[in-house]
Amino acid sequence: MTKEINFDVRSSRNLTMLVDFYELTMGNGYLRDGLKDKIAYFDMFFRRVPDGGGYCIMAGVEQLIEYLSNLKFTKEDIDYLRSKQIFADEFLKYLEDFEFCCDVWAVPEGNPVFPNEPLVTVRGPVIQAQFIETMILLTINHQTLIATKANRICRAAQGRTVMEFGSRRAQGYDGAIYGARAAVIGGCASTACTIAEEMFDIPASGTMAHSWVQLYPNEYEAFKAWAEVYPENCTFLVDTYNVLKSGIPNAIKVFDEVLKPKGLRPKGIRIDSGDITYLTKKCRKMLDAAGYNDCKIVISNSLDEHIISDVIAQGAKIDSFGVGERLITAKSEPVFGGVYKLVAIEEDNKIVPKIKISENEEKITNPGFKKIYRIFDKDNDMAIADLIALNNEVINTESSLEIFDPVYTWKRKKLTNFYVKDLMVQVFDKGKQVYENPSVLEIKDFASEETEKLWPEVLRFENPHTYYVDLSSNLWSLKQSLLHKYTDQYK
Repeated sequence: MTKEINFDVRSSRNLTMLVDFYELTMGNGYLRDGLKDKIAYFDMFFRRVPDGGGYCIMAGVEQLIEYLSNLKFTKEDIDYLRSKQIFADEFLKYLEDFEFCCDVWAVPEGNPVFPNEPLVTVRGPVIQAQFIETMILLTINHQTLIATKANRICRAAQGRTVMEFGSRRAQGYDGAIYGARAAVIGGCASTACTIAEEMFDIPASGTMAHSWVQLYPNEYEAFKAWAEVYPENCTFLVDTYNVLKSGIPNAIKVFDEVLKPKGLRPKGIRIDSGDITYLTKKCRKMLDAAGYNDCKIVISNSLDEHIISDVIAQGAKIDSFGVGERLITAKSEPVFGGVYKLVAIEEDNKIVPKIKISENEEKITNPGFKKIYRIFDKDNDMAIADLIALNNEVINTESSLEIFDPVYTWKRKKLTNFYVKDLMVQVFDKGKQVYENPSVLEIKDFASEETEKLWPEVLRFENPHTYYVDLSSNLWSLKQSLLHKYTDQYK
C-alpha cells in the first residue's frame, strides 16, 4: 500500500483556494438564493484521446483524495475574500465553518478510460460540488495525460526498460513530482526525480552528467574515478567527446582495469546524442568484441514513442531508454481536455437529470447519475465495450445484451457470452474517505494488466480502432427525451 512518509509536498501550503474565482462568486450567489443545500451531481469526463490514440490511463485519484481530505479555509483566506468586498458575510461565515460532505466516485487509477465516460462523479451540496471543480480537473487532467503518454512510450519500447528523465523540463515542481508518479503508473520503470521516490516509493535512477567527464583531465580519468566510487553500479556516459573513438574505448579500458580485477561486470553505457541507430550498432559490436556482451546500452535525448519505434525498426541495439521533456510535458499534445459538468439535481428526494445542449454533437452531455460497466468476453477476457448506464441499472449477464452506437443507432451488436465489471468505486461517503489507495507500483502493474485486455487494434498508434462506449437503452432514451424537451421549447 501507499508508503507512510513524514511529509507531503502539500504540507507547507493550503491548496483550498486553488480554485477558479467563479467557483466562489457562484457559491456566494447560491447561498444568497437559498440554494446552498441543493444537492447536485457533477461528472468529470473528457471528449478526445490525446495524440489521436485509442485510450487513456486513469491517474491522479490519490492526490484528489488528499485535496478533498484537507479542505479548510484559513483566516488569511477569509480576510482576503472579505477584502474583495463582493462576498456576503453569511458566505464568508459558511467558508469559515466549511466541512466537506460530498459523496465522490471515481474510476480507480490504472484503468484504461475512454471519451465521454465519467472519470469522477460528485454528489453533494451545490456550493461544495461546484467549488472543487478546478482541482478535480487540474489533478486528473495532468496525471492522466502523463500516464497516457508514458504508456504509449513504454509500448513503443517493446519490453525494453523506460526511465522517466524529465524533471528539469517539467512545468514547475508539481509537474515534475506528480508527472514522475504518473509516468510510473503509465509503465516507466523508474524516475530521475529523487523526491518522487521518497514520496511514492518508486525507484529513482541516474548515472552521471557530461560535467563529470569534463571536470577531469581526460575521459579515461573521469571513468576510472566513477568506477572506483560505484564499482557495482557502473554506467558511463560516453558521448562527451566522441562515442566510437574515445567514449567506448575508454569505457572498455576502465572495465578491464578496474572492474574485471574485482570480479565485477559493468552495468552499461549511455549515449545522449548523435545517430542512435548507427552508434548503438557500432557500440554493441565493440562491447561484445571486448567480452562485455552483458553491458547494457542506454539511450536518452529528446525521445518519444515515434522515435523509439523508428530506431527499433531500424535495428538499433538498445536495452533501455531515458525519456525526458517529451514525456513529462506530453509535448506532442500537452493538454488533456477534461471537463466538469452538472448532470443532475435532487428535488423532493428524487434525481432530476440535467443536460447541456450544443450544436456541436460531442459537447452534448449525458444526463443523470450514472455508472460505467466494462463488458468482457468470457472466452478470452478481452474488453468488448463500455456501457454507460443509469446508476440504478443492473446488467443481467445470464441473458443476451444488445449494445448500439449512441449516435449511429443502427450499428448494433448482440452479446451473449460475456461478464461485466462496474468501473467506478466510491472514494468519499458524506465527506469521509472510504477508499484505500494502492501503491504506485501496484497501480502500475494493474494498468499493465488492464491494458493487455484491449485488442491490438485499439492499442496501435496510428488510426486506432474506436473502442465502443455505448449508452444503455434507458440512458439513451432519457437523453433523447431531454433533447426533444429543450429543442421543442426553443423552436
